[in-house]
Amino acid sequence: MSVLEIPVTTIDGEGTTLGALLGGGAALVVNVASRCGLTPQYESLAALQRAYAGRGLTVVGVPCNQFGGQEPGTAEEIKEFCSTTYGADFPLLEKTEVNGPGRHPLYDELTAVPDAAGEAGDVQWNFEKFLVGSDGRVVARFRPRVVPEAPEVVEAIEKVIS
Repeated sequence: MSVLEIPVTTIDGEGTTLGALLGGGAALVVNVASRCGLTPQYESLAALQRAYAGRGLTVVGVPCNQFGGQEPGTAEEIKEFCSTTYGADFPLLEKTEVNGPGRHPLYDELTAVPDAAGEAGDVQWNFEKFLVGSDGRVVARFRPRVVPEAPEVVEAIEKVIS
């Protein structure tokens, strides 16, 4: 099964698939948290969404509370925080487990892909990024401290959407 066909639930509780959210485009899937030292990355993610949406990229935020309890809010609190604090208007999924026995099937597929150092496996922390092509192939993985505007991220996005 392609990652595009895996059932997901939006933050509003609507069942869908990643493919339906993307409408034929590519995605940067990021596990996010509102109370993390890396939370300011929301601003850069929102900027990527604005810069590349017209060219077929959608940022997809996946709230996760598995790392230090840094995403404790309700769906409404998370949505309000993202939009009012960082102007993030990209799609959000429901709060999701990205590691462990409760790991969502989407993350089973994403975490099988190695990062630039050749390491696959568990998500290390909040704001780990996975670039998914319009064909459903996971083409790149960026660890949490790699900022969304890093040259390697932008270069990978440009390759996927060109």
